[in-house]
Amino acid sequence: MFNILKNRLDQGYRTTGYPNEKINLPSSYRGRPRINRHAPAEVIAECAAACPQDAIDISGKLIDMGRCVFCGTCEHISKGEFISFTQDFEISVSEKKHLLTDGGLPALAEHSKQHFKKLFGRSLQLRQVSAGGCNACEADLNVLATPFFDLARFGINFVASPRHADGIVVTGPVSKNMKTALLKTFEATASPKVVIAVGSCALTGGPFRGSPEIAEGLDSILPVDLFIPGCPPHPLTNLHALLTFFK
Repeated sequence: MFNILKNRLDQGYRTTGYPNEKINLPSSYRGRPRINRHAPAEVIAECAAACPQDAIDISGKLIDMGRCVFCGTCEHISKGEFISFTQDFEISVSEKKHLLTDGGLPALAEHSKQHFKKLFGRSLQLRQVSAGGCNACEADLNVLATPFFDLARFGINFVASPRHADGIVVTGPVSKNMKTALLKTFEATASPKVVIAVGSCALTGGPFRGSPEIAEGLDSILPVDLFIPGCPPHPLTNLHALLTFFK
């Protein structure tokens, strides 16, 4: 018993102070893109041609964060002259159209649905569905339950059954084999309910976009309330989205 108490004392308080305290991520992290729309046309064209996700809109000089996997190829090619990635992890949106951006994003809190805050502001129970994902997005959702993030202190929990949930969190490109299971999970969740798409695969199909074996975006199957981009989204991106949209 004394050893347990001593170990607890030695460990101290490890839970992050976010959102009350700002967190600075390492410079290697790629978050919200910053776009220079005055970059030379040939540089923009080269970046667009090299993008593995076809995420760069040449005509509008925009980037689609729903397709983007934040690989940094465009930043490397342009040497930051056209696109550079910041350490800003607060990049979620409530409308898919806002993912096509020059780096500017609407304030998520202002676009959240206020009746969700009224319904779920004190307690939000979510059922996570991996619809063919690689487990990267799933892992960064699971880590929210660790002592550092401690998602439960905000009244948000992941539950084992959709019948106990207020909504579903979907990761993966929604393969044909998982579509029926996903729809049954959605139907088993009592209304009113929310649907959250996490990761580029769930948003647009990700690297599998164009395959006949997947759905190109969860919103083509279910009404999506919250879009969280990334490959995978950083745990803080997930945390910011949940707290801002529902709390």
